[in-house]
Amino acid sequence: MADHLAEAMEYCPDLSRRTERLRRLYSRRGLDEVFAIMNIPRQALVRFAELHPAGPCGYPDPEERAQFWDSYWKESAGVFDDRVPAAPLSELDQGLYGGLVGGEVRFVSATEGGWISSMVPPLLSDWKELDSLRLDEHGLWAQRYRHILDVFVSASRGRFGISHFILIDSLNFVFELLGATRTYMSLDEEPERVHQAIDFAFDLNAWVQDRFFQSVPLVQGGTCSGMGSWVPGRVVTESMDPFHMTSAEYLAKWGIEPIERILSRYDGGLVHIHGNGRHLLETACRIRGLRGIYLGDDHGFPAAFDVLPELRRRAGDMPLIVSVPFPAFCEKLKTGGLVGGVLYTVTGVPDAGTANRTMEQVRKYVPAR
Repeated sequence: MADHLAEAMEYCPDLSRRTERLRRLYSRRGLDEVFAIMNIPRQALVRFAELHPAGPCGYPDPEERAQFWDSYWKESAGVFDDRVPAAPLSELDQGLYGGLVGGEVRFVSATEGGWISSMVPPLLSDWKELDSLRLDEHGLWAQRYRHILDVFVSASRGRFGISHFILIDSLNFVFELLGATRTYMSLDEEPERVHQAIDFAFDLNAWVQDRFFQSVPLVQGGTCSGMGSWVPGRVVTESMDPFHMTSAEYLAKWGIEPIERILSRYDGGLVHIHGNGRHLLETACRIRGLRGIYLGDDHGFPAAFDVLPELRRRAGDMPLIVSVPFPAFCEKLKTGGLVGGVLYTVTGVPDAGTANRTMEQVRKYVPAR
C-alpha cells in the first residue's frame, strides 16, 4: 500500500463531509437519503478539445494529462456536492492489459469528457498461442504504467485523488485475446482454453491492481472512483460487458466466480451495467463483495433514471449510480420523486452557484418509502 493516506484536498475542502455521506451510501445505510454529483461547464474541456480532436491519437504525455486534470478539478473546487475529485487513468485502461502481454496498444481521444483511452486489437490468431503468453513486468508498458502512476501521484498530492480503473479480466480479457465472436464460440467449443485464459487474466489483473494500490494513497481510508465518487477500502471496478448479450445463466456459469475471486482480493468493487444488460441486475446484486452498480444508458433502452423505481425494487438495497440531466433531476427533487440510496450524476448544471443551491436541497431531501 502507498506509504501515506490523503486526509485533505485543496480542490475538495469539505472532504470529510463527503466521505461520511458516501460511507453511509456504500454501507447500505443511505436508502433514506439521496446523493448527487453536479457537473458544471469547464474551460479545461474546451482547451482539451482544441488540442486533442476526437478520434485516434498517439500515446499521450503523462505530464500534460496530469496538468489537465489539475485544471479540470480546480475549476470545480467551489462546488460542494458528493464528488471526491479524482483523475482517471484512462490512458492505460483496456490497452494496458494487452500491452503487458505484447499487444499493440492504440489510443483514442474523447473530447466530451477529456479522456484519452486505449485498447488493443485481438492478440491471438490461434488458441495454442495462449501457452506462450507472458506478463512482461519490465517491458515498455510496465514501465509506462509505473511512470504514469508516479506522475499522477506527484501532481495530485494534496489537491485531488486518483480514480481506480477498470479490470480487464474474465471474458473481457478473452475478448482482448480473440475478439467477441470467437470468444462466444469458444465457450462451447474450447471451454478448457477459456478457463485457462480466465486464470491467466486473474494473475495479470492482480498484478496491475496491486501496483495501483502500492502507489496510490487511499483517501480517508477509501478509494476514489470516477464512477462512484469514493468507496471505503481498497475497491476495484469490474466490467460485465461481455455478458450483456448473454443470459443470466451464462453470467452465473462464466462470470460470477471470476468476479468474486478478484473482488475478494481487495475490499470489494463496483460494476457497471449498460442498458442492454439490465436483465442481469438481480444476478449481479447477488455477487459477493459488490459495493454498488452504475446503471448506464444506451440508445434503444429507457434511461435508467426514467425507470429507477423499478430498478430499485429489483436491486433491493444495493447502492445504485445513475446519470440524469439537470432539469429532470430538479423536477423530481421538487415533486418528491427521487429514489433513495442512489448517487445521481447530474449533467448540464449551469454553474457552481446553481449546483450549491441544489445540493442544499439534496442534503435535506427525504425519499418516500
